[in-house]
Amino acid sequence: MYLELFFVFFTIGLFTLGGGYAMIPMIEEQVIARGWITQEELINFIGISESTPGPFAVNMATFIGQTQGGVLGSAVATLGVVLPSFIIIYVIARFLHDFLKYKKVRWALDGVKPVIVGLLFAVVLKLVNNNILGGAYDFNNIDYIGLAIMVLMFSLKAIYKKISPVFLIIISALLGLVLYQFF
Repeated sequence: MYLELFFVFFTIGLFTLGGGYAMIPMIEEQVIARGWITQEELINFIGISESTPGPFAVNMATFIGQTQGGVLGSAVATLGVVLPSFIIIYVIARFLHDFLKYKKVRWALDGVKPVIVGLLFAVVLKLVNNNILGGAYDFNNIDYIGLAIMVLMFSLKAIYKKISPVFLIIISALLGLVLYQFF
């Protein structure tokens, strides 16, 4: 039990980029699927973790670990969630003094930023849907073509700051005409 708890939180700590809130989808996927906590308990732990002093990720791991293995479960889950960051930072500090001077490293980190924003946005949408709207919206019926067009337009505007909104609207309309006809 403790080994599984450690590896689940080690995985969450290893693959979560963007801070504690970005780990909520992975916690939901890993912890709720195993039946360790319910969706309602997750929401309660989010509130408690936010209001408790200390890093959000550590608090979440501690509280969930407590439900599975008491004090030892808390320690194991907490160690699991913080150890990947410690190892990565140690390696970077020890062997790659000028890590950020490499263009490709900066590009990779810049490429991850929108994903982090998207994950956080997805968490907010899900929490609002479940707790305020009572689960009224079905996220399984997403218009992926419209979403892709929207992301493309946001990307174009972010890359080409002076691009005209009218031009983006026209391009969106044309893409919609073509894509919805074939898909």
